[in-house]
Amino acid sequence: MTRRWELDALRGLMLVLMTLTHLPTRLSSTLGQPFGYVSAAEGFVLLSAYMAGMVYGQMANSKGIDAMRLAFWRRALKVYAWHGGTLLFLFSVIAAVGLRIDQPAVKDLAVYYLTHPVPALAAGLLLIYKPPLLDILPMYILFMLVSPWVLAHGLRGGWRAVMGASLVLWFLAQFGLGLWLYDAAVKLTGLAVPFHETGAFGTFAWQFLWVLGLWMGASRTGVAPVPFVFPRWSVLLAAGVAAVCLVWRHAVGQAPFLSNASLNLLFDKWQLAPLRLMDLFALMVVTIHFGPALACRLPHLPALEQFGAASLPVFCAHLVIVLLVLAFLGADPAAHPAWVDALVVLASFAVLYAVARFSLRLVSKSPLEKPSGLSPPAAETGPAAPPLPPSLAGPGKDRPQSPSARAGSPHH
Repeated sequence: MTRRWELDALRGLMLVLMTLTHLPTRLSSTLGQPFGYVSAAEGFVLLSAYMAGMVYGQMANSKGIDAMRLAFWRRALKVYAWHGGTLLFLFSVIAAVGLRIDQPAVKDLAVYYLTHPVPALAAGLLLIYKPPLLDILPMYILFMLVSPWVLAHGLRGGWRAVMGASLVLWFLAQFGLGLWLYDAAVKLTGLAVPFHETGAFGTFAWQFLWVLGLWMGASRTGVAPVPFVFPRWSVLLAAGVAAVCLVWRHAVGQAPFLSNASLNLLFDKWQLAPLRLMDLFALMVVTIHFGPALACRLPHLPALEQFGAASLPVFCAHLVIVLLVLAFLGADPAAHPAWVDALVVLASFAVLYAVARFSLRLVSKSPLEKPSGLSPPAAETGPAAPPLPPSLAGPGKDRPQSPSARAGSPHH
């Protein structure tokens, strides 16, 4: 299996947008949600799950469910190690700098740790306490841990029941499933971590994107997967929805209904609210329909591809950079001149590029590197594959391929 340069480039683009959004510069608001009321996080998670479904689905077909399960768990452990290192960096270096120079941005970021250091450290390592910016990897780890059962059930028994259950969980999340379970856990265990410190992402809502991506990726592992083909009317409708949301976002701003909090919840990011999901699906249909033809005409983008191929270390490096900038410059872009913004952005991407190059060089020397969801999926230094042809761009059958059809055939 060779690299998919266009998928690496997409993952790299998501990382670039996340970095620009998280850095406290004047570009943050302008480039946040640039394609409508959808952020880079949705693309990051969906692509991660898609790549995981491809890699681990193929592994299940060729080596068996047990090998696939072990590979998932090993990957989850590796991501946990990266997350633990980033968390300790926040609790040590960033907290010390923030306290020494009395930086409000750091105090707001780690307020629970600064007031309850020992419980916060324990809860952080248990993936319960999730400070802002450091809450996507814990969710990702949880998804990786349950994915073996989800993928095995989908491959063996079809995906209808899996997708149906996932959709029900998403629906219940819109009505407070996460808060209800949190309250139950508090009563049973005496959990002291406040609900707002358990992460902004609604896990029960975002799992829908993960399961959807797993299904889409796993459907590519057959010998002749059925293309993702949409009726003409649905493509036109999706293009219209995507265009309206794009214009709306840049004409009105990131709050679609301005000060109307109730209506804004319909586009809520953290619970993947219905209108936000509609915009995401519209963009997805447009991308899948026009993507293969566009990929044939686009030049390769080596920097983006390398970011995407080394997405785990690049993602964690971007968190370290953002934390350092917040600690020394604060969260208000207006507090420093525009030339500082330019310097911060250029220096940040220079560091991220160096991290990507160094990481890929290390991986190329390590024959034990495994396929991943958040970093290089397979054949790390192999040649770039040609753009995905339309005939391979769509979902396969719900049932797994027969043993004789399983021979042969990358996440964030």
